[in-house]
Amino acid sequence: MEITKSVLYFFLAGLCELGGAYLIWLWLREGKSLWLAFLGAVVLVVYGFTHTMQPANYGRVQAAYSGFFIVLALFWGWKIDKVVPDKIDLIGSAVALIGVCIIMYWPRG
Repeated sequence: MEITKSVLYFFLAGLCELGGAYLIWLWLREGKSLWLAFLGAVVLVVYGFTHTMQPANYGRVQAAYSGFFIVLALFWGWKIDKVVPDKIDLIGSAVALIGVCIIMYWPRG
């Protein structure tokens, strides 16, 4: 159950980081409303809080999250920007997820 909660926190953090940054991107790069930037900033603050829920120290959480983020960012690009991940993207994502599992969930003595 602890691993499931941890993965859910990683997923929430990724959505908040990608979503918040995307809202700011829309404001700066596509001339959308300034309110999107403010909303993006709020979502990025929520992102910062989600890591505190993880059952590990900050450095380990950040290292593992980086691998998880790679997969979420590629998925975001596929669904939002319509850029389909290629074979190399998928292989790299698999390697990153293996790293996440080793860093966060491998039993320690």
